[in-house]
Amino acid sequence: MPTINRLSTSDADFRQRLDALLAWEGVSDETVLATVREILNRVRDEGDAALLEYTRRFDRREISDAADLEIPLFRLEQARTAISSEQLEALETAAARIRRYSERQRLSSWQYTEEDGTVLGQQVTPLDRVGLYVPGGKAAYPSSVLMNAIPAKVAGVEELIMVVPTPDGEVNELVLAAAAVAGVDRVFAVGGAQAVAALAYGTDTVPAVDKIVGPGNIYVATAKRMVFGAVGIDMIAGPSEILVICDGQTDPDWIAMDLFSQAEHDEDAQSLLVSPDKAFLDRVAESMDKLLADMPREDIIRASLAARGALIQVADMDEAVDLANLIAPEHLELSVSEPERMAGRIRHAGAIFMGRYTAEAVGDYCAGPNHVLPTSRTARFSSPLGVYDFQKRSSLINCSAEGAATLGRTASRLARGEGLVAHARSAEYRIK
Repeated sequence: MPTINRLSTSDADFRQRLDALLAWEGVSDETVLATVREILNRVRDEGDAALLEYTRRFDRREISDAADLEIPLFRLEQARTAISSEQLEALETAAARIRRYSERQRLSSWQYTEEDGTVLGQQVTPLDRVGLYVPGGKAAYPSSVLMNAIPAKVAGVEELIMVVPTPDGEVNELVLAAAAVAGVDRVFAVGGAQAVAALAYGTDTVPAVDKIVGPGNIYVATAKRMVFGAVGIDMIAGPSEILVICDGQTDPDWIAMDLFSQAEHDEDAQSLLVSPDKAFLDRVAESMDKLLADMPREDIIRASLAARGALIQVADMDEAVDLANLIAPEHLELSVSEPERMAGRIRHAGAIFMGRYTAEAVGDYCAGPNHVLPTSRTARFSSPLGVYDFQKRSSLINCSAEGAATLGRTASRLARGEGLVAHARSAEYRIK
């Protein structure tokens, strides 16, 4: 039987043990920080020359001309036609669903006129250029291409630049096909912190962007954190996580596989099951033991469950809701009889999957809502990636003559109270 932590809210040390399970320190060590800092500085200062050197060193590709780093768009179309019809249909179906959901998120400009004729409002505009980082080689995720690129395009981003490492020249056809389906504008075969640097600062070959999105390893995440301010970023994501609340009436095999679906990501992933039914927790444990041997990533699942997984017994479903709001999970499954009612009491979760038939896995690929979600309890204050992350808001103020007089007197008093005389006089000049 796989080792997994067993907790109960009635235990005296429950909160201490839970906090230890939830703790995840994503801070880079000094070696990573120093390496990334050097890469960022060199790409910023040396441009394409540094980019080529790092590509030779890390991706083992002998390229002498930086222009050869760009993958032409016809190559994306070739990939689209080369993959199987079933794969293409799956990509296009997922893309259509993501696009349809994203279109409902698009913010619109608005304004109103006050009694004195002053017009106030908000103007919404898309970002000009966005960079999308995509892991490459064998660890390739076409679903991430769709989830990051489509909202950007729905927002109206004019140019979407994708970077993807191609170690030893290995190109993932599904990733390129997904880029074609999603409408990516340019693609460069470069990865790691050097790709983040190129997107943030620009080189003669790779254009600088306004925001960088997309997942990556610790070097990519560290680079994104370091360039924030020069550009925007989506988030610094931690390991994948799922919390399942179950009343004990769902097939335990289903729940066991839902827990596996997150545990198979990597050893730091977290899978938690909460139920008031101890006998059901035992049945899920038995299902895990029965099903684990058939998992290709069995060793990773075992390590994940042992380190950060847990079966948690609560007193009742009210306590389960309280626990979910405390944990603020990335993915929350409500495998209960009245999921909509329970969902209304959830304040903190990246995505809520309601009902026994809603597997978290469909959200990863094709349900429609974005799979880029806040992790490590950041759902307390942040939200899923969406169209709004690729739009900016500008305030609009248009004073009438009457409004300038009214507002000018108020501004003058406040400015003089702060000792800012030029501010006061600027407003006063317009008082009639």
